Formats: sequence, C-alpha cells, structure tokens
Amino acid sequence: MSIAHGIKRLGVLGAGQMGTGIAFVSALHAKVPVLLHDKSAHQISKGLSLVDKLLAKDVSKGRLQPSDAEEARARIQAVDSLEAMHDVDMVVEAVTENLDLKRAIFREFAAKIRPDAILATNTSSISITKIAGAVIPDGVSAAGEEGKAASGRVVGLHFFNPVPVMKLVELISAVQTSQDTLDRSRAFAEACGKEVATAQDVPGFVSNALLMPFINEAIMCLEKGVATRDDIDKMFRLGMAHPMGPLQLADFIGLDTCLFIQQTLYKGTSDSKYRPSVLLERMVDAQYLGKKSGRGFYEYNN
Repeated sequence: MSIAHGIKRLGVLGAGQMGTGIAFVSALHAKVPVLLHDKSAHQISKGLSLVDKLLAKDVSKGRLQPSDAEEARARIQAVDSLEAMHDVDMVVEAVTENLDLKRAIFREFAAKIRPDAILATNTSSISITKIAGAVIPDGVSAAGEEGKAASGRVVGLHFFNPVPVMKLVELISAVQTSQDTLDRSRAFAEACGKEVATAQDVPGFVSNALLMPFINEAIMCLEKGVATRDDIDKMFRLGMAHPMGPLQLADFIGLDTCLFIQQTLYKGTSDSKYRPSVLLERMVDAQYLGKKSGRGFYEYNN
C-alpha cells in the first residue's frame, strides 16, 4: 500500500548541481512548489539557468510539452533566507560534505522551520544520527518525547549525480528516525520518479562503502605502477561493461569528494583497508580535483 508523502511545499538548501537537480525533479515529477536557497546569489542564478537549460533540452527532444516545462519552472522560486522556508513540509540540505557545517544548518532548520517538517540531508557518507542529534533543543533529553519528536524527523535522502538522470535514491535512517518520516520520504522520492534502496546509518551507507574503496584501489594500482591510467579504465569499460573506468569516474565525482568520503570510512571504522591512497591525497593537495577544476587523472577543457 502506497503512503501519501504529504509534501505540499519543498525547501532545498544549496543551489549547486545536487540541490538544483533535486529542485528540478521535485518540480517536474512530484509537481510540488520548491523554495530554493543559497547564500550565493551567483549560485542561485547559475542553478536556475541550469533548470532552464534542462527543461529546454527536454522540450527540444520531445520528452516534455512546452506548457509542462513552463509549469515546472514556475514551481521553483528562489528565496533569500531560511526564514522564508518556515512553512515547508520538507527541506532537503545539499551543501558541502562537512559534519560541523551540516549540524549547524540543521540547528537552524530546527529553529526556523515548522516543527513537524521533515528535515532531510543529501549527504553521501556522513552519519545521519550525528546530524539528527543537532536538532534536539538545549536542555532537552534525547530520550524524552520532545527529543524523540525533534530528531525523529531527520532522514538521509541521498540522490545521485546527475539527479535528473540517475534513477536511484538511497534512503538512510538515523537511529532516531521515525517510521512515519521514512515512509513519507520514500513516497516523496518515488513521486520524484526515483527507485529507492534503503541502507543503515554506517560510514558510507551502501553506495559509497562499496564504490569508494573500489576507486581507491584503482588509484593505488596507478600509484604502484601496476598498470597505466588508460589500461586501468579500459579494463572496466571493456572487460566489465562499466560506462567509464574508476579513474575517470573519480574525476567526475571530484577527487576532493572521493578523499573526504574515503577518510570518513577510515575514521568511522578504524579499518586499515579504507586508508586513502597517498596519490589521491597528493592530487587533492595540488588542487587537481577532476573535471570541475580542469585536471584530475585526465585533463578537461572546461
């Protein structure tokens, strides 16, 4: 039996590629009004331009009627403060992978957004339980009814990049997350046109607990001279039918993101098998971050 998600208005914090993508699929497929906020006016402008470009592309290819594109675009509104999101039914945070930053944001959510709204994070590796702990008011017991109600509305909704294309959402429950929050979050992701897979709140969840060590091992093979960059990627493209090899994939994800997630796995488990490659660390030190910086394991004309 399907669960009505009850999301009549959505807030999205962060107008980067992920946040903009989430706003896009929410407006187009779930057909809900979206309030989009970012501290950077330039990023908002860039995000809305991306939405326009995506809608125009869908119209040009006959996947979308012009009237439907206009309606979807009209559902997305930029706002200049979190206070403007007070009445949303769900807010999705899509900012940099930094625990302290996310906890600070969720404390703001708790103070500025209505107390029954779902508070979702798009993190790909950070503990949902640690984030949920930030919304409990000072002096309130985590085990009491008020504490449980506050933290029970926090959930992980990990969309994949690029959001308009990738079909999966990884749904992660914190220790505190209520069943109602999980059911409504799943229903909303499905309304956005996504398939949902669930994971427990462990470092990297399922997706990155498997993907990042794979990428890290590929980088170690390059570091040790086991094979060249091109041959490593060719092995997986031609031998295992991967759409791209692990080194090119790392470039597309961002080498700084790969390193952060690998460090999260290493620190969260204390298992040496997750130790980041020295070459990966040096690439990030050199600001060779992959496609977004113009250079990673490959060079890009951005």
